[in-house]
Amino acid sequence: MKVMSNLKMYHQKRDFKKTKEPKGAVKKIKSKKLKFVIQHHLARKDHYDLRLEWHGVYISFAVPKGPSFNPKDKRLAIKVEDHPLSYGNFEGTIPKGQYGGGTVMLFDKGYWEPFKETSPNFDEGPIKFFLKGKRLMGGWSLIRFKEQWLLIKEKDEFVSEVQMSDFDTSIKTGRTMDEIANGVKKKKKEKIEVTSPEKIIFEKEKITKGAIFSYYQLIAKRMLPFLENRLISTVRSPNGLKKEKFFMKHLNNSSQGLGKKMVKNKTEDKTDYYYIKNENGLLSEVQMNSYEFHIWGALQNTVKKPDFIVFDLDPDEGLSLKKVREGVKDLKAFLDQLKLKSYLKTSGGKGYHIYVPLQMSSWAKCEKIAKDIADLMVKTYPEKYTTNMRKENRKKKIFIDYFRNKFGATSVAPYSLRLKDKASISCPIYWKELDFISPDGITIKNIKTRLKKKDPWADFFKF
Repeated sequence: MKVMSNLKMYHQKRDFKKTKEPKGAVKKIKSKKLKFVIQHHLARKDHYDLRLEWHGVYISFAVPKGPSFNPKDKRLAIKVEDHPLSYGNFEGTIPKGQYGGGTVMLFDKGYWEPFKETSPNFDEGPIKFFLKGKRLMGGWSLIRFKEQWLLIKEKDEFVSEVQMSDFDTSIKTGRTMDEIANGVKKKKKEKIEVTSPEKIIFEKEKITKGAIFSYYQLIAKRMLPFLENRLISTVRSPNGLKKEKFFMKHLNNSSQGLGKKMVKNKTEDKTDYYYIKNENGLLSEVQMNSYEFHIWGALQNTVKKPDFIVFDLDPDEGLSLKKVREGVKDLKAFLDQLKLKSYLKTSGGKGYHIYVPLQMSSWAKCEKIAKDIADLMVKTYPEKYTTNMRKENRKKKIFIDYFRNKFGATSVAPYSLRLKDKASISCPIYWKELDFISPDGITIKNIKTRLKKKDPWADFFKF
């Protein structure tokens, strides 16, 4: 590859006295990280441009339909002239009559790295690579097919049914294509609106995406104290319960109401997780088809210091609800003896969740406290409880799941919808309500009456 001539065609095609596109030059940057950028380009034909940094320029591909998050889709990618690295910041309009005349929006940016191969072959391919952007994540392949290329998503945790059209604003300025074309400079205040509100998500209950969005708008004030600035994972269901569901723990949503946090895992590698900053962040996730929310037991800015313990009482199949409630009462009695204030919520499934707000200095301490309490219950009532997670070992017993008190583990958030047939909610309740509310008894259809009462967990973090 002759690096010195990479931008010759780029320069020949443009009149820089008329276009505001950067003239640029081959610019090798001393960095181990390789940048990538995707620009939405509404020219004579609407398309997306994928640009991968290599040897001081962006190797560029025009992708007519844009990348797909589904490995079954094979998207045509047309290799075009190399672009300067300064093009990665370009957003605006190219004058009519100029090459590529139209509107350019910065759709995504981040870093990329090739799989295994040290020198990707941009002439013959195939090129397998990993993207780490704000919207696109995971493995991808560029496969040479006759005179063109195909862009294909690799099968990994980032596979989803999210569409490129789900994103309509710039990650740089928050503007839409129309706002860029019309020269709107002021960044608009973010307003989340739901698309496809009539789409049925819960087939049996006939509950729509719009109804779910309205629920989270209604519950946001009560739910946000447990979501704000706390690392999360979500479950996405773009096309209803009977279709594929995706577990998301990395940011691929450009909302200003979301933040990203780099966290070292046990192997000392850094992984990015994300968190919700405000109501806009919550609603933007719902708009992106995230309907079930799971939380870490620590805030993102004090991620090594958990602030609550959680117990999930999961009964064996066929165990009566009466026995489950007895288990909840037994656990509360132990916690009361230890002078630990506890809070109760429905799981939205088969059992109940008990939370104990407690500021702790480490995850090791958090896990030890939870394990000691669970072990004490099993020792006291060996015929009733187990801490063995294997289902065959919990015959006629309740599994006391204390394993959610480890670094990186999550539990379903208070007031989160559950992606189950009844559209149940993991809802905080008063202890005195235990004998009257079943684990899946509160649903999106009946929760409004509860919201007229005082929040049972209103003082949760006042310790």
